Amino acid sequence: MPDDVAVVVVTYDALPWIERCLESVGGHETVVVDHGSMDGTVEAVRDRFPTVRLIQQENRGLAAGWNRGIRETSSEYVFLLNADAWAVDDAVERLAAFGDSHPEAAVVGPRLRNPDGTLQRSVRGFPTLWRLATEYLFLRKLAPRSRALNAFYAGGFAHDEVREAEFLMGAALLVRRAAVDEVGLLDEDFFIFSEETDWCFRFVAAGWKVLFFPGAEVVHVGGASHGGRMFGEQVKGHLRFLAKHHGAREAERARRLLGASLRVRGVLFRGERGRMYRDAARMLASGSAAKLLE
Repeated sequence: MPDDVAVVVVTYDALPWIERCLESVGGHETVVVDHGSMDGTVEAVRDRFPTVRLIQQENRGLAAGWNRGIRETSSEYVFLLNADAWAVDDAVERLAAFGDSHPEAAVVGPRLRNPDGTLQRSVRGFPTLWRLATEYLFLRKLAPRSRALNAFYAGGFAHDEVREAEFLMGAALLVRRAAVDEVGLLDEDFFIFSEETDWCFRFVAAGWKVLFFPGAEVVHVGGASHGGRMFGEQVKGHLRFLAKHHGAREAERARRLLGASLRVRGVLFRGERGRMYRDAARMLASGSAAKLLE
């Protein structure tokens, strides 16, 4: 089974977590693609994990890093694992066995846990204008278990059963190479955020399935690598997804919606969080969706 799965980890200043991450997938072919770490990550990987293939390249985004790692491997499955995440027990083997028994699945995602053991919700719905409104205007808070008001976060799903999903959060994903060969690698126009959304959308459009499998677990720190500093990229990721799959007009509508909602958030929230929302609102106000995505 280990020969059937190669692990790809993209790093950027990941020293606090990288050792635990790589220890958790020991025994599998592993590729680390580093995007310019300056905190000792490269040295830690080189010194502590001599069997790991370490590749250093310019930071052109997470999708580009994942693609480089995938190209460096030839296994039946590729396990994409965040640098701030680690597999619990034999999670990788469980995911691969589940994939073997579900040949229709292009992507299989484990149940994610926060470091304190609580559930980290990872099942998602593809962005639409309405779903973005329910998220950014706090409408989902009115009925968090409702599909109508919380489809973006798969409202009502307890994450305790196998489920077909629209897409899964990219912290830990087992991907079938045959599906990649058919659909193609990740779109490198997505720098960070929404690259897995676009990929899953393409898999589903081609007739493959994206499956959530709670029989394997991964701990994910969550946001550790960017600490909210990349929030603007998250917003732009929504626009890029909508422009690519629903057209420029829909992306422009989303820009206006998100801009208005973030201006409100910037007033409601103080401190660093409020500043983050205000900065993103100013970015959205600086030009059309088409201009922002150039």
